[in-house]
Amino acid sequence: MTELELLRQRVDALESEQAIRACLHRYMDLCDELSPQTPLDELGNLFTLEALWEGKGARYAKSFGGYQGRAKIVAMLGKYATNPPHFALNVHYLTSECIRVEGDQAQGSWNMIQVSTFSSGGSHLNSARLSITFSREEGVWRMAHFQTENRLSRPVSHWSSEANLPVPDTTELQQ
Repeated sequence: MTELELLRQRVDALESEQAIRACLHRYMDLCDELSPQTPLDELGNLFTLEALWEGKGARYAKSFGGYQGRAKIVAMLGKYATNPPHFALNVHYLTSECIRVEGDQAQGSWNMIQVSTFSSGGSHLNSARLSITFSREEGVWRMAHFQTENRLSRPVSHWSSEANLPVPDTTELQQ
C-alpha cells in the first residue's frame, strides 16, 4: 500500500468517526424532542434497513425488549411521540466515547445519562452503557445494532430546586 493510500484510509477513518458522532447526536436530539411533530422518517434513516435496537441486561431487556428492522424501530420510538408527549423533559448526555472504524463497519461505545420528567408526572435519572455497531450504507453511516444496558436507574422528586447550593464560604475572596 502506498503512502497516499494509507493517508486516504486515515482521512476516511477520521471523517467516518465524525459522521458517526453526528448520526448518534441527531438520534439523541430527536429522542429528546419526541412529539407528534418529530420527523420519524428522519429518525428511521439513522438506522440501516435491517438494524437491531435492543435493551440489554435484566432491567432494559424487560423494559424495552428488542426490535428488528427500521420500520419496527421507528414504530417503537413513535410510541413515545404522543400528544401530550410522553416526556415533558428528556435530555441525554453522552461521555466516555470510543469509536473504532474498520472500512465500512464501526463499533462505538458511550456512557449515557438521561434525565427525564414524564407528562404523566414524576422524574427519573438513568445511566446506561451504549454499544453500537455502525455500517456505511449507500455512503452514509447508520446504526446497524443499537444496544443500551442500564447502569443505574432511580426516580427523583424534581430537577430544579430553589435550595441554596452547598458551596464553601468564599465571602472574604469576593472583595
